[in-house]
Formats: sequence, structure tokens, C-alpha cells
Amino acid sequence: MGRILAIDYGRKRTGIAVTDTLQIIANGLTTVPTAQLMSFLSDYFAKETIDRVVIGLPKQMNNEVSDNMANITPFINRFKKLYPAIPIEYVDERFTSVLAHRAMIDSGLKKKDRQNKALVDEISATIILQSYMENKNYTKIDKI
Repeated sequence: MGRILAIDYGRKRTGIAVTDTLQIIANGLTTVPTAQLMSFLSDYFAKETIDRVVIGLPKQMNNEVSDNMANITPFINRFKKLYPAIPIEYVDERFTSVLAHRAMIDSGLKKKDRQNKALVDEISATIILQSYMENKNYTKIDKI
């Protein structure tokens, strides 16, 4: 079984999280400059088996897709051309940054460390992945 990789896509930085090979635990992997994202993914895919990619779907409170989708769509199109065998799924990413900040506070990080936007992006990707995994498990339970 391969890993599931989650992406919190941003204009400047992109947070990345992955599961373990049994797809049980979500872990933050890194944050990369968005301009280097495809190169990073290419290197990572050469080393690891990835079953699917989960990407944060930017939505507004009225449930409409936000303006950041205009940045994500070209990335998704390019990704599908390069990796047609890897499925992509979207996960609503509303409140992930707020939840990431809350997790940082709850874990006791100092204020200066909480201002690290790259860490916020990585934690946000982990929250997106955890949300996907929890919803996937609920779906499996419903089918029993």
C-alpha cells in the first residue's frame, strides 16, 4: 500500500503532509515554495509510492469556491498530465489555518514560532489529510 499525500496549495508556499504506508497516521512533511512544487513532487514520487493526492479545496463561507481556485486549477491540470495514474481528491479547507494556529497554541509553541507561516501551511496540510482520512473511514463504516 502506498501513501496518501495532501497539499495545502498557496501562491507563495505549499504545505505538504503524508500518511504512513498503512495509511493510518497523517504527518506533516514539509513546506515548499510553490514555484518548486512540481520538482519536489517529482523527486518525492521517485522515492515513495503514492496512492492518491488530496488537495485543499478553497471555499468561502457561502460554499462557493474562492479566488485561490484560479491558482490551483493550472497546477491540477499540469499534475494530471504528468501523473495520470494518481487520483486527486479535494477536501474542503475552510478553517484549516485557524485550526493550525489553535494546534500550535495547544502544543505550547511560543508566539515567535507560531508566526512561522511555513509551519502553519504544513500543519494545515496535515489537517486536510486527517480530515480526508476521517471522512474516508466514516464512509467505510457506513458501508458495513
